[in-house]
Amino acid sequence: MGVLEPDGRHCTGYGQVDLMQMPRITDMDVAGKRLLVRADLNVPVEDRRVTDTTRIDRFAAGMKPLLDKGARLVVMTHFGRPTPNELDPAFSVDKLRPDLSAALGVSVKFSDVCVGTSARIHSEQLQNGEVMLCENLRYNAGETQNDPKFASELAELGDIYVNDAFSCSHRAHASTDAIARIMPSAAGPLLVEEIDALGSALEAPGSPAVAIVGGAKVSTKIPVLKNLVSKLDAVIIGGGMANTFLFAQGFPMGKSLYEADQVETVKDIRAQAAKSGCQLVLPIDSACARQFAKRAERNVYAAQDCPDDMMILDAGPDSVEEFSRILTSARTILWNGPLGAFEIPPFDAATVALAKVAAEATSNGTAISVAGGGDTVAALNAAGVTEQFTYVSSAGGAFLEWLEGKTLPGIAALMRAGQAA
Repeated sequence: MGVLEPDGRHCTGYGQVDLMQMPRITDMDVAGKRLLVRADLNVPVEDRRVTDTTRIDRFAAGMKPLLDKGARLVVMTHFGRPTPNELDPAFSVDKLRPDLSAALGVSVKFSDVCVGTSARIHSEQLQNGEVMLCENLRYNAGETQNDPKFASELAELGDIYVNDAFSCSHRAHASTDAIARIMPSAAGPLLVEEIDALGSALEAPGSPAVAIVGGAKVSTKIPVLKNLVSKLDAVIIGGGMANTFLFAQGFPMGKSLYEADQVETVKDIRAQAAKSGCQLVLPIDSACARQFAKRAERNVYAAQDCPDDMMILDAGPDSVEEFSRILTSARTILWNGPLGAFEIPPFDAATVALAKVAAEATSNGTAISVAGGGDTVAALNAAGVTEQFTYVSSAGGAFLEWLEGKTLPGIAALMRAGQAA
């Protein structure tokens, strides 16, 4: 369990290592230092224009205080999935510069390569408070191969390596793993913020602690469910996952999405929850339709009464009432995955209603709320409550692996750096 340090930061246990051993760049003297910063600026772009600057803005908010202290930033990121060693201009990160410059309040320079003599010279010419963005890391095959040689070439661009990309830290790549083995390393402000938020929700939750876990398939979240039921007081299950749990109880599914081959998995999760004293909460009624389409006729049935010619597409109103009652009494709320097919109204009703309950509990100060995952963020945005949550993670795979209790390679590399210091 985590404890609160005198400076207010959470001291969270991560595997067998204390995260407080992880060096933080905000604790270091950065004046005149080249900070080689791994960011995640993999943002949506249409017609060479960024359509959502959230990641850029959050990254810049943490970097500006370092620039004010005289740091020199060398920023590296990936963008999309280019074919390694093919310089497809569609994947150039140069298009991100206008928004990054606006967010940081300084004109960002650009290196059209991320390693090599010219990149090194450009980095050495930076003055205090200046920023350089390097070309797409994934143009180089060595990035995804976690190549030590490529990492060594990257290391020539900075004095201190800073990982500020939690969302990329589940990958053992050169810019998240190998590089932290060969140069002084530290965690960036955004990464620390993410770890502290997740730690407060999962490693040291206020009780009652409740998770909402939705999505299409149980099979994709088996480790998540097993980890959560061993740590929390209640887990609310929604989406297609709930259908599989209901099917395991012998309920008819009609034409609904469910996984008949996961019945034994469901039994294992139920047994683990019972052993840990965690309440598994399933829908007691369902919103069904004959087709998944806009303006489809929505019918509500008891969970055990789905008609043969219909599919379950959302939790019903009685379920929402029961879920809301549980959330209202919670002190910690952890959310991953929608409760239904939220992309098409009216099958977003349960997700939106519960999101508003969680947001209100957060605004009232009765609960902390942490959410993450692409669909989850989209659902909270659609409900208009994202800003009311305590913390919303933009990480997808890294967020899920954290929920599974896995050690993320990028985080492990920073902790090793802390032990070696």
